[in-house]
Amino acid sequence: MKKSIITLATSCLLAVSANALADVSSTVNLTSDYTFNGVSNSDNGPALQASLDYSNDSGFYTGTWATNVDFGRGDNTQLEWDIYAGQYFQLNEKVGLDAGIAYYTYHGYSGADELNYPEAYAKFGYNSSVGDTELNFWYSWDYFGLDVGHYIAMVAHTFEIAPGHNVRASFDRSTSRDENKWAWNGKEAYNHVRLEYMSSYKGFDFNLALEDTNMNIDTADTRVVFSVSRTFGL
Repeated sequence: MKKSIITLATSCLLAVSANALADVSSTVNLTSDYTFNGVSNSDNGPALQASLDYSNDSGFYTGTWATNVDFGRGDNTQLEWDIYAGQYFQLNEKVGLDAGIAYYTYHGYSGADELNYPEAYAKFGYNSSVGDTELNFWYSWDYFGLDVGHYIAMVAHTFEIAPGHNVRASFDRSTSRDENKWAWNGKEAYNHVRLEYMSSYKGFDFNLALEDTNMNIDTADTRVVFSVSRTFGL
């Protein structure tokens, strides 16, 4: 992640009251493969990622996140830089809603910004004695700048296997509303499954995941992804 991006994001986020400083954090993540819904966005290689986030007690949050990317096939895009803002609502003792909007931007050559696109999302969470269940939705009306609608629906469940050790299983389906403008391996949709183990040690968070899709392409086949991250309060 370019230092200039971090500096710009910091200057924007810190233009709030001094009381907000306690709610600003940054997370740095190193992953063996940057997969997005089961598709590698780093050409099956590692990625270094970082975020800068602000949140307050009302449930409002905003932030920015960046990672190196490699789409292969002679594409010279090198960096993805996203910004997002949303609001968390605690609907009752067991149900929460997270809703917001994100904007994905791409950099590395003069035409990379043609891939930029917006996305809205809504995520429902339900807490029970057997863990946390999620029902999540994402929708873009201009996916990768192609003037095509695209949506993702996901169901996931996280449960604790021992104190500080959790397992999360998820299933999601990505769908294009016009396969003539955007298709997944020649089809309008594909499925993705992911099983991951999560733990932490001395301030570091660890994630080991096994995932696969029903697409027959090199960047979306069965893979194991390992990542380690650390969050810093600012």
